[in-house]
Amino acid sequence: MNLKQLVDVGAGRREADLVIRGGKIVNVLSMEIHDGDVAIFDGRIAGIGDYKGKETVDVKGQYLIPGLIDGHVHIESSMLAVPEFARVVSACGTAAVVTDPHEIANVLGVDGIKYMIESSNGVPLDVFVMLSSCVPASHFESAGATLMAKDLQPLLDEPRVLGLAEMMNFPGVVMGDDECLAKVAMTGPKPVDGHAPGLGGKGLCAYAASGIGSDHECTTAEEAAEKLRMGMRILIREGSQARNLDALLPLVKPETLDRFIFVTDDKTVDDLLIEGHIDHLVRRAIGKGMAPLHAVRLATCNAANWFGLKDHGAIAPGKFASIACVDDLKTFKVTHVWHRGTLVAEDGCCIAPATSATSSKQATGTMNAAAFDASSFRVPADGDAKVHVIEVLEDRIDTERSVETIAAANGELQADPSRDLAKIAVIERHHATGRVGVGFVRGFGFENGALASSVAHDAHNLVVAGTNDQDMHVAAKRLVEIGGGFCIAQDGKVLADVPLPIGGLMSDVDAKTLDAQFHDLRDAAKRLPSKLRHPYMALAFLSLSVIGSLKITDKGLVDVDKFELIDLVAG
Repeated sequence: MNLKQLVDVGAGRREADLVIRGGKIVNVLSMEIHDGDVAIFDGRIAGIGDYKGKETVDVKGQYLIPGLIDGHVHIESSMLAVPEFARVVSACGTAAVVTDPHEIANVLGVDGIKYMIESSNGVPLDVFVMLSSCVPASHFESAGATLMAKDLQPLLDEPRVLGLAEMMNFPGVVMGDDECLAKVAMTGPKPVDGHAPGLGGKGLCAYAASGIGSDHECTTAEEAAEKLRMGMRILIREGSQARNLDALLPLVKPETLDRFIFVTDDKTVDDLLIEGHIDHLVRRAIGKGMAPLHAVRLATCNAANWFGLKDHGAIAPGKFASIACVDDLKTFKVTHVWHRGTLVAEDGCCIAPATSATSSKQATGTMNAAAFDASSFRVPADGDAKVHVIEVLEDRIDTERSVETIAAANGELQADPSRDLAKIAVIERHHATGRVGVGFVRGFGFENGALASSVAHDAHNLVVAGTNDQDMHVAAKRLVEIGGGFCIAQDGKVLADVPLPIGGLMSDVDAKTLDAQFHDLRDAAKRLPSKLRHPYMALAFLSLSVIGSLKITDKGLVDVDKFELIDLVAG
């Protein structure tokens, strides 16, 4: 940047590269909407007022908003490679994302984090990284790598690394675990994000006292209010599986406005294409009665302030010229998007030159499971048994639990579709250990068949749920063959699959092609059938051992409330 030339443009002594004229500026700093040309030079805003430029664009009374910021997202959860993800969300007005690459870090460790950074070069938005703090999420999960403070610290020097991502091991922090606290301490003044579902009282005090400054796991206004009192910022999440906006929005008041940030966390390609990205949260918030200026602020400068992104989050001189144009503040339809002064999207489509992901050779071939067959899912039993059952919740990543009596047949416990009791198994797929954890789950509504996934938060082992061992084997085996993804099998045959060869997490095709593959998967799910809106997303979170109440990993059932492994058979 030539600072003198930028100043000359701002002073009116030099012509701007581009002037956006005729717009109503949504000013999240002065909290007003006002008229004014936006003069842009060398990718930055030089001035607001009356300017001349080499190029002029008249937006004819539309609203100019700062480029939107997603304050917490796992790009891998879109199942898109970074360049394609960027093309999709930039068309929604997103100018920057703060990503925690802990999905691929659980598969590839530090190399996975570096891969995501390298893949974000040249895309039509700014990708910033928070270092993955919990790889694996807990000692109950078998990940492809283990990241200690000493492994992460060198990455803090990377220009786009902002701090430490969600500290999911909140019991470790509260109990004063040395390694957890070392990770928090190493960041110095940089921000540390939290992840502490349901934590309150003295435990929350200890968590906040460590230096952790935010949380995106609040599901009730009461929980968020307590964390707000303890000085934490509240990241309001509306993704594909966890949707908390309705519950938390009443807590947002003018007095607390600066303490809230909009995030998506995990959002799949189909929902991105149908609903949008952060613009979807803004639309929903406005539709629920929030003042448009307030909603835009939660999607822009609040995130910029928390993460220290001084060049982002507002339309003001000196900031990056990352600007979205919307036709109306209620419908919030994005019509044009400029990224650092360059038009990158128009009428909902990205027009920026496509960039390909960096070579994915280092990120492919990651399905390293030991040989398994249908007998790997057997639960031997001499007679009827009372077992712990995972209860799936719609649009939630936590679970409930129950104890059910299952009749033995042929010397084993089997799924019982008549009672919506499916079998679930997690196969370790990183180190070919041969470990398989087996349990039972209710809530999918399967009558016949199986669903398998290599997207299995957070260790991303191979998880499969079904009504019989044979279909579970067919679905899981198929994923090993195609390098990971999703698969539905029924009557010994594959009905549909979605290959995700990059880390077993992301596709190497464009968004529309991937969405079509998911369309086929959804159609196949109807033949099982499934009563869940996103059965594959629900399955993907049943192995996450840090969010209650009962989960399963390759090591067995995890009582998240007590944070211990328990036997399948109750009592």
